[in-house]
Amino acid sequence: MTGIIVKALSGFYYVSTGDGVFECRARGKFRLDGRTPLVGDKVSFNADINGKGYIERIFERKNFFIRPAVANIDALVFIAANTNPVTDPFLIDRVSVIAEEAGCEFIVCINKTDINSADELYGIYSDSGFVTLRTSAETGAGIEELKNALKGKICAFTGNSGVGKSSLLNAIVPELGLEVGAVSEKLGRGKHTTRHVELFSVGDGCFIADTPGFASFDIIMMNTIEKQELQYYFREFKTYLGDCRFNDCAHLKEPGCAVTEALEKKRIMPSRYASYARLYELTAQNKPWD
Repeated sequence: MTGIIVKALSGFYYVSTGDGVFECRARGKFRLDGRTPLVGDKVSFNADINGKGYIERIFERKNFFIRPAVANIDALVFIAANTNPVTDPFLIDRVSVIAEEAGCEFIVCINKTDINSADELYGIYSDSGFVTLRTSAETGAGIEELKNALKGKICAFTGNSGVGKSSLLNAIVPELGLEVGAVSEKLGRGKHTTRHVELFSVGDGCFIADTPGFASFDIIMMNTIEKQELQYYFREFKTYLGDCRFNDCAHLKEPGCAVTEALEKKRIMPSRYASYARLYELTAQNKPWD
């Protein structure tokens, strides 16, 4: 049988199939190969009549993350807000780079629009070519649009604390019957009470990752990106790459830079370019041999 691992806990892997969820262990061969099944992995397994079995094969991964340990993410959904708290665009841009590097779709979801419509934030990311949505978990505005954007995908929510990630999950999956406070505890926001990664099925072939640490995963992932690679992870730069005067242009202060010329012509959003400059300085400190 084949399915997707939706939860990993204490050496057991819970595999979701069209016939239900099966409790499995991993064969010892995976330890010998240095591989560990991850939540999100597509696997084949055998099972007995009691619904218990062993994972036999891990199919090739699209991507995987170290912390939290999750694989095959189709879309990172960044939940932002322009009120209580106000999301710093730099945080969004930093995660967008990680999504690009991992081959994930990156969706920006601006929540709490019943309080503040966040027109400037919406303009930055819609003009930069990202799927950008506006929602209100309080009123339900935009929830159906968000659900449509997630259809058929394995997704993970991320964003700074307080923007309403748990409230949106509750709005998308009301049948879970979780209070907002209970979701916050489960997601470990502030208290870090969640000890395992879990995928919730929300219908239409969509799974949303409930993880113990997605809000901070970018620290590790950014450490693997080299400064010369960064330009390729800003999608609005791609039109201009190769047109600079110098082949090794860093797109900072070099003369004849096509990227900074596009910035001056307002073809690149200033806040996005500012994030690139900050991230370039950070990635320049990375040491690939460490």
